[in-house]
Amino acid sequence: MTADDQELLVDGTPVARYVLAPDLDATHGPRPYLHPVRTLAGTRVTDALPADHVWHLGASLAVQDVNGTNLWGGRTYVRDLGYTWRADHGRIVHTGWNHRSTDRLDHLLHWCDPTGAVLLTERRTLAATAVPEHVDVPGPDSAWSPASGRAGAWRLDVDSVLTAPADRDVVLGSPATNGRPGGAGYGGFFWRAVAGEPPEVFTATRVGEETVNGCADPWLAMTGRSPEGGAYTLVFSGLGPGDRWFVRTTMYPGVCVAFAFARTATIPAGTSRRNHYRVVVADGTLTLDTAAALAHTP
Repeated sequence: MTADDQELLVDGTPVARYVLAPDLDATHGPRPYLHPVRTLAGTRVTDALPADHVWHLGASLAVQDVNGTNLWGGRTYVRDLGYTWRADHGRIVHTGWNHRSTDRLDHLLHWCDPTGAVLLTERRTLAATAVPEHVDVPGPDSAWSPASGRAGAWRLDVDSVLTAPADRDVVLGSPATNGRPGGAGYGGFFWRAVAGEPPEVFTATRVGEETVNGCADPWLAMTGRSPEGGAYTLVFSGLGPGDRWFVRTTMYPGVCVAFAFARTATIPAGTSRRNHYRVVVADGTLTLDTAAALAHTP
């Protein structure tokens, strides 16, 4: 942990480290990110700098094409050429604090192109709170309750306001919008989950990567097990207008609120894009009913 890193706590329990200014090669898309994120029982649920995609950085905001700048990291998908190494990598940098405490971080950032010119400004707030132990579910769920011996759950809320310069629109794109087939519309709020056995993923009406990827259901859950053996469930919500879920379980475990899944998204000059992302981080393997209840917990 460096002097710039910030720790998030829930009732005194460390649950996440916010790496504010990572010292990374430009090709990794340097940006603030959360890692490790843990359940209340201590099970790690994020991965960072994995060998398969070293530019995957825990839980972060990143887009591969922001007016032509790659802020995701790795190769850029170029129409009719495929993935290509280009000198187009920018970085997302912290520029000042509005508030810092053990349960809430509020700060300002610049999304910059390779020259350092500002593409977007952002105000971002992260908050960690406990989830009530007793959740109103339709039936019993032994996988998540105080009686089961599990530690329960906590909630991460991320508010992001991205603002375009007064003199130009900002277009957000993805490999899919640049011609890659196969539902590769990633880019947005991305969570690289811990690698272990392939996790399960479901919504209220869909099960499995093939049906969940690209959908716009209000919430999504991923259940898995860390390499150390701890079972966990992540319940995501926060799609904005036009957003879709980008999901991988077999190639690697990841969930993304994708801004440009099938078509580009534009932030008009002088306006802002506002999003609120929520992730419930729970110990144990939850049923659909309990995941749904947690997704709707105030």
